[in-house]
Amino acid sequence: MGKLLRGLTADGSAQVLILNSADMVEEAKKIHQTAPTPTAVLGRVLTATSLMGCTLKDKGNNITVNFRGDGKCGHVLAVSDYMGNVKGYVQNPTVDLPKVNGKTDVAGAVGKGTLNVVKDTGEKEPYIGITNIGSGEIAGDIATYYAESEQIPTVCSLGMKLDSRGKVISAGGILIQLLPFAAEETIQAIEKNLPIIAEASALFEQAPDNMAIAETILKGIPFDVFDEYEVGYHCDCSRDRMGRALLTINPVQLYNILVEDGAIEVGCQFCNNKFSFTGSDIEEIRKKEGKA
Repeated sequence: MGKLLRGLTADGSAQVLILNSADMVEEAKKIHQTAPTPTAVLGRVLTATSLMGCTLKDKGNNITVNFRGDGKCGHVLAVSDYMGNVKGYVQNPTVDLPKVNGKTDVAGAVGKGTLNVVKDTGEKEPYIGITNIGSGEIAGDIATYYAESEQIPTVCSLGMKLDSRGKVISAGGILIQLLPFAAEETIQAIEKNLPIIAEASALFEQAPDNMAIAETILKGIPFDVFDEYEVGYHCDCSRDRMGRALLTINPVQLYNILVEDGAIEVGCQFCNNKFSFTGSDIEEIRKKEGKA
C-alpha cells in the first residue's frame, strides 16, 4: 500500500498532494515482471495517475493516463479512482536501456508521441485531453498537460530508487496546483522552493514520512493537512466482467474460436489474471444478460 497526504496552503492558494508509492510500485513490478527501466517508467506513471485521481471530486469518477510514445517501452497506461487507487501496465515490460549519466533513461524509454488523459466524471461524454510528450520524464509532461489542457498552473515531481537487483527502495510523487485567486506571496514562495521540490528521489529516500516531506517542500508556507490515508495497486477485474466483454465479439468469431480451441481464455492486462470460458459458459452469460 502507498500513503497519500492531502493538504492546502493556509491561505487557500494551492492544494498539495504527496504520495509515498514504493510499495505500490513494487507490487506492480512483481505483477508485470518489469525490468529496471520499465519499472521506473511504469512506477512514475502509476504515481502521477494516483495523484491526479485524487483531484477528482466524486466517488465513481476515474482517470486514465496514457503515454503513447515511440520509445522502447511502448505505450504506458494507468487508471486511478477518485481516492488514488491505481492499476496500469507497460507495453514492453522486459526492455531495459543503459543508464545515461548514472540515471535511468526514462525519456528514452518513453520517446516522443502524445499524452492522452481521459476523465470519466459521470457525464454523458468523458473529458479527453491530449498534449504532446515533451521531456518524456513524465513529471514535466503531467505539468504541461494541466497547463495546456486545463489551464491549471501545476508543479509535479516524481522520483524513485531501485537497488542493484531492481527492487524498489523508494518511490513517490508531489503534485502542487494553484487555485483561483492564488496569493502572489504564496506563488513566489512555491517558486523559491522549486529546487527542493524537484528532488523527489532524494526526498522520498531520505524522508519517507509524508509530513516531513510536506514541511520541507512548503518551507516558509503555512499549510493545513486534510487527511492522510492508504492507497494501493488495485485491479477490479472479475470473471463476470470478462465474460460480459466476450459478448462484444462477433458471435461467428466466438463460435470459430470455440470449435478450434474448445474454450476461450481471456487475460487481464492490469493484473495478469486469466479466465477460461467454454461454449456453455458463454451461453449462460448470454442468458443472464438477456441476449440468448
